[in-house]
Amino acid sequence: MKSIDEKFMLLAIKEAEKSASLDEVPVGAIIVKDNKVIARGHNLREKSNDPTSHAEINAIRKACKKLGSWRLEDCTMYVTIEPCSMCAGTLLWTRIKRIVYGACDLKGGALGSSFSLFEVKNINHHPEIVGGILQEECGKMMSDFFKEKRK
Repeated sequence: MKSIDEKFMLLAIKEAEKSASLDEVPVGAIIVKDNKVIARGHNLREKSNDPTSHAEINAIRKACKKLGSWRLEDCTMYVTIEPCSMCAGTLLWTRIKRIVYGACDLKGGALGSSFSLFEVKNINHHPEIVGGILQEECGKMMSDFFKEKRK
């Protein structure tokens, strides 16, 4: 039986597949409140020519619009890859309750792989962070995408 985190991560993987189908880096994110998906996002940097159009940022924008608030205090983000510094910083400012990610990002992950944003002294918000949910599936999507790009 799949855990609730695995169930929602599978939905984030579906978002990542949308990115891959657009020849974007396959990262997907969803935001959940009260066990209901309130927002979805996937990478659209190439399509939009916008360096901030990461899956997490796209999902955050939709969630804030839906809730009518920039605060996501009672929400959880599920994202297929460990958030980068921009996305982790944005999640900090939303006051999100939990961040659940799939695979680590050794080159840019800001939740422990490259550095730990939420361990910075005097930071005013500390969400619960859970990593490694469906890590193999999430990591394989990334490695397969970049193998194909190198061909």
